[in-house]
Amino acid sequence: MVLILNGVFDLKLKPSELARLIDHTLLKPDANYKLLEKYVEDTKKYGFKLLMIPLSLVEKTREIAGNTIEIGVVIGFPLGNTSTRSKVNEVLEAAELGVSEVDMVMNINAFKSGDYEFVERDIRAVVEAARNNGVKIVKVIIETGLLTDEEKAKATELVAKAGADYVKTCTGFLGGGATVHDVYLLKNASRGRVKVKASGGIRRGLDALALITAGADRIGTSSGDKIMEDYLKIIESRG
Repeated sequence: MVLILNGVFDLKLKPSELARLIDHTLLKPDANYKLLEKYVEDTKKYGFKLLMIPLSLVEKTREIAGNTIEIGVVIGFPLGNTSTRSKVNEVLEAAELGVSEVDMVMNINAFKSGDYEFVERDIRAVVEAARNNGVKIVKVIIETGLLTDEEKAKATELVAKAGADYVKTCTGFLGGGATVHDVYLLKNASRGRVKVKASGGIRRGLDALALITAGADRIGTSSGDKIMEDYLKIIESRG
């Protein structure tokens, strides 16, 4: 665990422990196979929890990495307004390909309309498809940058009621990003029923540490390698 004492980080995480809290993420639409190879190597080098990618890249990733890393995919990404059936079908295909975790986007249109029953049902359908087909973890992206604090708490409640494992801050595609305030809010709203994944604009080691301190159980970032390099330098500077 990492604590902040008088504004200074008290570093208690081993580098390998920090790496296991990171979902190394490659979702750029212009990413090519050469960049994918780098992200696979990063994931193996540092021991990240998994490599998070689009569903279409799973087979290529397996070709490059074999079974040496765990893979996660995004569902209903990035807007969340695909149909429930489409989201479920994505989960089923991911399961067939041996994916370990899925990060789905909440239906924000329905949520903003106050149709909470639909939102919960949409999430629950994905959770059930995952559970019944060997996908271990379901995270739900609520896109905190589009919500008020009250809405963030309400969304967390729906995520927990629907049986998901994590509430997640942002896609990183719609502006905004993970903040200490939001992570702390989601952690409190979850009341231990779901974990919290911070994602969106996390690029440096101290940013990741601050979010973990605030309550993040997982970090989603396309800069996992830079975060690890930062952390190793911080440890070295402390002697």
